[in-house]
Parts: sequence; structure tokens; C-alpha cells
Amino acid sequence: MAVRFHVLASGSSGNACVLDVDGFGILLDFGLSAKQLAARMHRCRLTWDQIHAVLLTHPHTDHWQPATLNHVAKLKVAFYCHADHLSALSAESSAIAEMDVAGRLNRYPIGEWFTLSPHCRCLPIALRHDGATTCGFRFEGTGAILGAEWAVGYAADLGSWQPDLARSLADVELLALEFNHDVNMQMHSGRSPHLIRRVLGDEGHLSNEQAVGLLAEIVRTSTPGRLRDVVQLHLSEQCNDPELAHAAAHKTCVELGLNVMIHTTRRGKPGASIIIGQASARPRKRNQPKRGESECVQPLLPFGE
Repeated sequence: MAVRFHVLASGSSGNACVLDVDGFGILLDFGLSAKQLAARMHRCRLTWDQIHAVLLTHPHTDHWQPATLNHVAKLKVAFYCHADHLSALSAESSAIAEMDVAGRLNRYPIGEWFTLSPHCRCLPIALRHDGATTCGFRFEGTGAILGAEWAVGYAADLGSWQPDLARSLADVELLALEFNHDVNMQMHSGRSPHLIRRVLGDEGHLSNEQAVGLLAEIVRTSTPGRLRDVVQLHLSEQCNDPELAHAAAHKTCVELGLNVMIHTTRRGKPGASIIIGQASARPRKRNQPKRGESECVQPLLPFGE
């Protein structure tokens, strides 16, 4: 069984990822047009015909587009959102009513597992973020490596975290996590004081420091060696730098003695395509990562947000 994670877009100009579980495609957010998503799927050897479920984290406009939701409805794809999202979605698109009548609108409950396919189940996780209810997801399945379980954690928009979130995201092979801003860059950005307070607030966005703190806590509560890939999501173009975000994650991974690959997304550009649970399938040699990625190799003597 092949399990792959593709970053189609990440950032305030649009967010979308695909989790492909043995040919069952799950689209996580759809903040671009259907045409743009099709072009980015093509880079990953995917098409809209291979998308079987669409999940929405929250209804901010960088995570969904009304015209794309209409396209999803036309394709008769199962759509999953929280009940709190419906008023915002219905105000902009008639597709919600159409999918509800057709039985393709699914309201996911926070903290309760639901089945997406015979090989994949999903746990919605509440995140602290302004606006309507915002969720991250934990995906689990079997068969990635000789029948062994696999797990993926996804948390794209959140302003703060508590230990229970780290426990919910523990023991995953791939962790996709927001690294939104550098605090110093945010404070000196020239943005309005209101926007700065919003971003830095408990319901805003994670700084590099907060993100590595959460990453470290997740690792401490996980089985050693389980985590293999870290995907840095939702970097601010104005208030972060990919090199800064990457360096922060790399430093933490080295200090924790992790053997992981770090994938840093860039706003407006498609990101990594990752095979989950198959380290041997990675084509590049050690010390030869792709641009925007690096491999953190466990030191001989491991150091004991």
C-alpha cells in the first residue's frame, strides 16, 4: 500500500494539501481555484478524478473558495466540515444545500474518529484560532509497511497550544505544522498594531519558536524514531523567512537527536510530495536534500515553540 502526502499550496494566498491513501485522495482545504489545483495536482501525478473526499479545517478564505466548492459538488465528492462552518459556506455557495440533499455533506465531530476509506480514519482536533471553529486532523491507517500502522498529523492554523494537542499528534510518521512568523519580524513589520496583536495572540498564528516548542513536546510523547518527516506550513511572506523557519526546526531536531526530513513550504508555490513510512523509497542520498528540505541525522551522542 502506498501512502503519500502532497503540499499543493500553503500560506495566506491559499492552502491545499492531498493525502493519497492507496489511490484514495483526500483534499485538505481548497484555497485555490479548481483550475489552479488541477495544475498543481498534475505535478504530483494526480487529477480531480482521484480526489474522493474533501476536508475543511475552517472557513477563512485562504482555506476555501466558493467556486471550488461548487466544483467539488459537481464532481459528487464527499465533503466534510464542522457544523459551525456551514453558515459561512452557505452564504457564499449554494453547493452546501445541494450536497446536503444528495447525502454528500458530512459534519465531522471534534474528538471523534470517523472513517474516510477502508484504509484511513480521521480524528478532528480542536485548534485555537480566531473565527469559526478551526480543526487539525490526525489520520491513521494500516498497510503502509508490511501491514504496520501509519499516522499523519496536520495542524495548519493555530495561535497557541496545550499539552493535550501534543498528545493528539504524538506517534505520527509525518507532522505537517504551522511555522507562521518570526516574532521580531512581526513586531517590526510596519503592519497595523491590531493585526500584529491578532497574529501574536493565543488565537492567531504560531511563531517559529512556538512551533518548535510544540514539535519538541510531540517528540517527547512519541515512540523514539517514529517521526520521519516534518512539513513546515503557512509561512508568512512578510514576517518570516524560509531559512529562519528551517533553521529553527533543524536546530530542535538535532538537539532532540532526530533522524527526520524537514520540508519547508513557500507561499505561492507547491511544496513537497512525500512517501509516508517508506524511508528506503527516498531517492536522494544523505546530505543531498532537495531545495527547501534538509535531513537531520541523529548525532552519535544525542542531546539528553
